[in-house]
Formats: sequence, structure tokens, C-alpha cells
Amino acid sequence: MTTIADFTVVNNKGEQIDLKQKLGKIILVVNTASKCGFTPQYEGLEELFQQYREQGFEVLAFPCNQFGGQEPGNASEIAEFCKVNFGLTFPLMEKVDVNGDDASPLFDWMKAEKPGLMGSKAIKWNFTKFLIDRKGNVVKRYAPTDAPKSIAKDIEKLL
Repeated sequence: MTTIADFTVVNNKGEQIDLKQKLGKIILVVNTASKCGFTPQYEGLEELFQQYREQGFEVLAFPCNQFGGQEPGNASEIAEFCKVNFGLTFPLMEKVDVNGDDASPLFDWMKAEKPGLMGSKAIKWNFTKFLIDRKGNVVKRYAPTDAPKSIAKDIEKLL
């Protein structure tokens, strides 16, 4: 059975991250963008991270430019924007595609595990979120409109 431990991703500094090292943690994976109507959710994501990180919770943000070109910057520009505007301390990954032929294998797996409305596997917009349990399984998928604070109860159940 596939879990998040079967994937390697690259952070925004170009370093490979073997997600095996994330087993035992609760992870919220989010595709993000700096110029989106949902961009203020970065603040709520940081609040969740600060609230639960001591208990083994992490946020992994994957910038994506597939929706309206709302993430045009390079890795350092994105990191600077997030730090200056939202004080982000959780890790930013490299920019990825979440749909299509060049989609990140991690996102392809998460979409297959937890399809969206009416079985759709496509991600519809920025700030779609996937909650991963300590064993590396996708527990739930959240729509871009789901505010980070509304996910707190699900995180607490897994902690």
C-alpha cells in the first residue's frame, strides 16, 4: 500500500526531502499561490502550525502557478513574500504542477486517495488541502474555501 513515505519532494532551496522522515507526524499538504484570493489563508496555516507543531504537526506548502498564473515568482521571491507578509515558519517546497502530465507524483497519489466532489481527481484551485495521518495515509481532502481553522478539529482527532 502506498503512503506519503513512498515520495520524495524538493524544498524551495533545491534540497531533496524523503517523506519517509515525516512518518509519525500529522501533515497538512497545501498547494499555494501568492496572488490568489485565498492567499490570506497562509496566516491561518501558520497559526495551525504554531498551535500543533509541538505535538508533531507539520504544514507542507507547494506553490503552484497552474491557476490563473497566481504564483509567478521564483523560489526566493515566494519565500520572501511569505515571510514578510505572513511570517511563515513552516517549509515551502519547490513550485509544482498539481494537475496534468507534469503533476507532482505526490499530488497524483493524494488526488487518487481522496477525490474531490463527484469523484473528480483534478485539483480545482489554489489552497486545496490534504490531511495525512501519522502512518502516512490521506485522511481527508479540503476545498480551497475551507478555512485552515476549520481543520483544527480533524487535526486534534489525529493527534
